[in-house]
Amino acid sequence: MKTAFTELVGVEHPIVQTGMGWVAGPRLVSGAADAGALGILASATMTVDELRAAVREVRSRTDAPFGVNLRADAGDAAERVRLIIDEGVRVASFALAPSKELIARLKDAGVVVIPSIGARRHAEKVAAWGADAVIVQGGEGGGHTGDVATTVLLPQVVDAVDIPVVAAGGFHDGRGLVAALSYGAAGIAMGTRFLLTSDSTVPDAVKARYLAAGVKDVTVTTAVDGLPHRMLRTELVASLERAGRTRALARAVRHAAAFRRLSGLSWPAMVRDGLAMKHGKDLSWSQVLLAANTPMLLKASMVEGRTDLGVMASGQVAGVIDDLPSCAELIARVMAEAHGVLAHLQSLDALPPPG
Repeated sequence: MKTAFTELVGVEHPIVQTGMGWVAGPRLVSGAADAGALGILASATMTVDELRAAVREVRSRTDAPFGVNLRADAGDAAERVRLIIDEGVRVASFALAPSKELIARLKDAGVVVIPSIGARRHAEKVAAWGADAVIVQGGEGGGHTGDVATTVLLPQVVDAVDIPVVAAGGFHDGRGLVAALSYGAAGIAMGTRFLLTSDSTVPDAVKARYLAAGVKDVTVTTAVDGLPHRMLRTELVASLERAGRTRALARAVRHAAAFRRLSGLSWPAMVRDGLAMKHGKDLSWSQVLLAANTPMLLKASMVEGRTDLGVMASGQVAGVIDDLPSCAELIARVMAEAHGVLAHLQSLDALPPPG
């Protein structure tokens, strides 16, 4: 299936596997890429040396194009951009809008730049700065998210920019791909659906929690880091929401102490990281500490399998997913469903008019 997006990045299918921290490593990315989608490596949870090794591992596993997701506000963003250029990575994606200068630097080196955005004005801004495409995530999506549904946000963005738009938030099958195309998108991006594949390295106990979840078991909370964050509802989330400020601070300190030992960060460094993540929000001290620890809270579940201690970011689609196909099986199924839906729609034109 050819679209403006597949032509832009050189993949077979208009599907993106998103760059999920601790989840989108070389095995998942190469599995998605080999199956004809655009796999995106998550770099925010890697050191520069780890990122270089991961990029080379993906390349050793597949000849297909793939991307790397970056944090534009990272202190070493320039070094990571240089690595992407030097290693010949096809796509750079961003969770936060990169600067005009950063976009220009990547494009001058032949790298396709695809920021993720959650509002029409953000899409307009990065398009004006030269972004090649955008991924637009509606409120159904996992992790930090907005409150506008994909079905409302997507057509707004499609109408506002003249670059390919990839739809994210609420997609897991071929029907969703056709629906996104009908809105004018050039493809879909999926996170939770790829997390729940056999190629994902997420521990089995964590995958089981996702598969057992219903739609109402996926919630949006600000209790973790002060920002709207969509995740599975767990006892950790419930306890954070129940706690008053004093209890929340005490709990945050305990978690911070445990995760400080894992991360090797000093207390001042953790506080600085937390304050840097405030983004102008009025966060309590417990939220500042938890904001600094959010990557470690995610690691506890996604790497260590601690469903009791970790945060499990999740799109609402977790409530309708019940299997763990390989990336190849998933993408083949999505495309078969999409072609089936398109064939059905075309058959409607052949029906005689009523009356």
